[in-house]
Parts: sequence; C-alpha cells; structure tokens
Amino acid sequence: MNIKKQVLAAFLAGVATLGANSDQAQAANEERESIAQVALLQSLAQGYLGGLLTAGELRTMGDTGIGTFEGLNGEMIVLDGTIYQALGDGKVIVTPDSTRIPYATVTYFDEDIALPLKNIKNKAEFEKALTDTVRKNGINSFYMVKLHATFPSILFRSEYGSKEPYPTLVEALKGKQTEFTEKNINGTLVGIYCPNYMNGLNSPGWHFHFISDDKKKGGHILEFSLNNGTVYLDKTDKFTMILPDDQKFQNLNLAKDMSADINSAEHDTKSKLNK
Repeated sequence: MNIKKQVLAAFLAGVATLGANSDQAQAANEERESIAQVALLQSLAQGYLGGLLTAGELRTMGDTGIGTFEGLNGEMIVLDGTIYQALGDGKVIVTPDSTRIPYATVTYFDEDIALPLKNIKNKAEFEKALTDTVRKNGINSFYMVKLHATFPSILFRSEYGSKEPYPTLVEALKGKQTEFTEKNINGTLVGIYCPNYMNGLNSPGWHFHFISDDKKKGGHILEFSLNNGTVYLDKTDKFTMILPDDQKFQNLNLAKDMSADINSAEHDTKSKLNK
C-alpha cells in the first residue's frame, strides 16, 4: 500500500497533536494506513446517539468514509476531505466543524485495487463482485471503496434527527426515514467492508453511502443498478477505535446481540421498517 503524504493528527483517548520529530511523523503515517472508527455500531444500535467528537476532529482522521450525526440527524458521506450531511428532507450540506459525531468510519484513501464492472443489475450483484475481489486480496482485511459513475437507478435513504432521551437505532428510523429514487444520476458511492470478526464492533460485510456530483442529493444506499464503472478499493490492515468516556456508554450492555436491529437499519425500506 502506498505511504500517504500528509501527517495525520494522532489520537489516543481523544485527539492530540503530533510533535514534529521523525518518530512521531512515522507514527502519524502509520495511522493514515488505518481505518479509524468512532464508537461502535452496536452502541449506536442501542441508542448511543450523542456526539463523541466534532466533524472538525473527524476530518483529521481521514478523507473518505461514512457515518452519521448527533441524534441520527442524517447520513454522512466523507469525500475528498469534506464531510457532507444528507438531511432528512433530502438536502445535502457541508457539515460545520462544530457538529458532533456519534459514529463514523474513515480513512485516507489510496487506489490500491481497481475493479471494472459492467451490467450490474442490483446491489447484491455489486456486493458479490466486490466480495470475490476481496477473497483474492485478503478477506480478513478492511476495505474502503469508491465508485464514481452514472447510476441508471438508485434508491437511498436518510432520516430526521431524534432528541434526547434517544431511542434505539431502529426506533429512531421508524417514522423518520425518508427515501429517494433517482434515475441516471451522476455521483459517487463510498463504502466500507468489515471482516466477519468485526461482528461485535461493526457490521460484517458491505455498507454504502451515495452523494451526487452536484452535492445536492445523498444518503444510505438501499438499492441501485450500474451499467459500467470502475470501483477502487483501499485495502487496510490497521484498525483504530475511539470509545466514549461517559457513564451512558459505560452503562450499555455491549454483549447484547444487536445484529437483527443492525440488519434492519442497514437494509429495510421505510415500508418494511414501519410494519
């Protein structure tokens, strides 16, 4: 994997500033070859929706990724160093640095692997093609992916935020999930692959978000098709997690199986979610 050129601010139990000596610079470069995860998907699923760090702090940890915002107030797309917030009404804004983040995964993106694709009928076919490539390159590594293309059809969702006391993830989506279908739209898919052993910390497999080229539309992808395009994968073999340090987080039972709720939040359309 290529050594990335800029120096990332190191973090340990928060975000700290690196010194200028060579040892620290080397450590910073190594951090840039890492997936940085803010909190757990499992804590988000149990209703830990308060902000852990700010968008400004998150931008020091990567230039590409996905996540959400305090109160589950929309979907996050991190692209080319900018954090975009796809709101419940379908609008997309550039996230102010002061906005707080309860959950995200980011990295500094390298085009390690290129995968040309044609005639992809649906998301399942897309995931199969990606998974076949991952199997060849190391299925127990992490992968961030990017695809810029014209999408013949795409269905994505966002949601309106909740207020404290926060509900669980699924309850926060019920009645607040909004869905948008677009035809022949130009944009970028950003996603992450987590290995199976991440089941207690994240959701194994693929998770995709979308943002249009005009930066006016975006969200969490539920379905799409693709005529042709090249997916780029950044293979990453280092993982860094930042955990909250407050009593609410400490009171969570993180041994609780939240896989059904996470699966519902990842895949269910509004009609299925509200049954």
